[in-house]
Amino acid sequence: MDIVLNAAEARVLGCMLEKEITTPDYYPLTLNALTSACSQKSNRYPVVGYDDKTVLRALDQLREKKLSILHHVAGGRVPKYEHRLAEQFEFTEEQRGVICVLLLRGAQTAGELKGRTGRLCSFSSSGEVEKVLGSLVGHEKGPFVVQLPLQPGSREPRYMHLLEGMPEFTDLVDMPVPVESVRRELDAEESRLAAMETAIEDLKRELAEVRAELQVFRDQFE
Repeated sequence: MDIVLNAAEARVLGCMLEKEITTPDYYPLTLNALTSACSQKSNRYPVVGYDDKTVLRALDQLREKKLSILHHVAGGRVPKYEHRLAEQFEFTEEQRGVICVLLLRGAQTAGELKGRTGRLCSFSSSGEVEKVLGSLVGHEKGPFVVQLPLQPGSREPRYMHLLEGMPEFTDLVDMPVPVESVRRELDAEESRLAAMETAIEDLKRELAEVRAELQVFRDQFE
C-alpha cells in the first residue's frame, strides 16, 4: 500500500466512514458537520480540536489521494463530502467497520474492536474479528493492519491500522495498558455521550433544514 495519511486525514476519513453508517440521513457531510465529528469527545482517541481550515485541508489531501470526493447535489447550497475508501480498496462491511474504529480510536485488541464496532457491523465473537483482522493483514492491496507486540501484563495483542504508515514498535511496547474496570466505566460514559451528541447533531441539522426551507419560501415573495 503506497498511501500514507497524516493524523488529520486519518481522523477525517474515519469520521466519514462512521457517519455514513450511523447517520445515513445526513451523509454526505457538510464541512461543519465533519469538523464537529472530528472534534467530538466520545469514541475518539486522541481527542482533538480541529477547526474548519484543518478539516478542509485534510479533505483536499484525501481528494488528491482519491479517498474522498466533493458531493454535488442539484440545488444544494452547501458543499458536502464523502469518502471513497471502500471503492478504492473493495472492503467488506466488516473490514470497513474495523478500519473505521482503528482510525478513530487507535490501537485495540480484538475484544475491544468487537465491542466498539457494534454500530458499524456485527461480530458474534472475538474470533470473527480476528479473521477480519487477518484478512486486512493479508489484503492484496495492503497490508492495512499490523499486530503489535504483546505488552507486559496483557493477555491479548493489540492491532493498529497502517494508513498512517508502519508504527515504531519500540515506542508502542511501553505504552500503559488501561485498567479494565476503568476502561469499562469509560466506555459506558462514552456511549452515553455519543448518544447525546448524535441527538444534538440531529437537532442541529433538522433546524438548519427548516431554516433553509423557510428562506426558500421567503425568496419566493421577494
